[in-house]
Amino acid sequence: MLELVPKPLRRLARRWIEGRGFIPASQGPANIHTVMRRRSLPAVRTVIDVGASDGRWSRDMMGYYPEARYLLIEAQEKAHGQMSRKFQAEHKNVTLEFCAAGNKKGEINFDAADPFGGQASQTAYSKNSVVVPMETVDGLVRKHGLVGPFLLKLDTHGWEVPIFEGAGETLSNCAVLIVEAYNFTLCPGCLRFHELCAYLEARGFRCLDVYDILVRPRDQAFWQMDMVFISASAPVFQVAEYR
Repeated sequence: MLELVPKPLRRLARRWIEGRGFIPASQGPANIHTVMRRRSLPAVRTVIDVGASDGRWSRDMMGYYPEARYLLIEAQEKAHGQMSRKFQAEHKNVTLEFCAAGNKKGEINFDAADPFGGQASQTAYSKNSVVVPMETVDGLVRKHGLVGPFLLKLDTHGWEVPIFEGAGETLSNCAVLIVEAYNFTLCPGCLRFHELCAYLEARGFRCLDVYDILVRPRDQAFWQMDMVFISASAPVFQVAEYR
């Protein structure tokens, strides 16, 4: 029944339930807090939150990386501008950019139907289509003088490849990647979760953990999850046995 609740409320509910001991960590990570509590991820100096909405995910991460700088990239300024500016005002280490992330500087079409969803596209959508500015992650990192190691988080609903194409320099000094991944092809060129693994392994990353596994209400088919990637050369991947 939890899958019938809107995604932001569902995450809050699972966090509350897990925090009271009703979902043992041994059954799999319910959310990012489970992941962070049970393991030490590499140190980072800058967290880049792409698809930041109102800053709630970055707020959570500040409990684990309090000294890092935070770059929040959000395309839907109308929906999240007020709350994210409030979040920035509360934290001197936060920088906001209202734009989509992509493979070049310019403009891009964006589906603005869902304030906590949305997707960029080269072609306009038939409904709720808006045109928003687009920047590259590398360009924004240079603009704000941000330094690595980086944690790069993507909640971008299938638009991951263009973002990675505009983040080559950043990826070369990225310690952690957290990407929302899907079991379905959301649009032409979008990667399913196994294709995302192959794409990132070719660039030196392997999946370390997953959380927020969701099924869709209509048929309970596995729909999406968040995946945590670190360097493929990390010691954890040198041991290929279960114990």
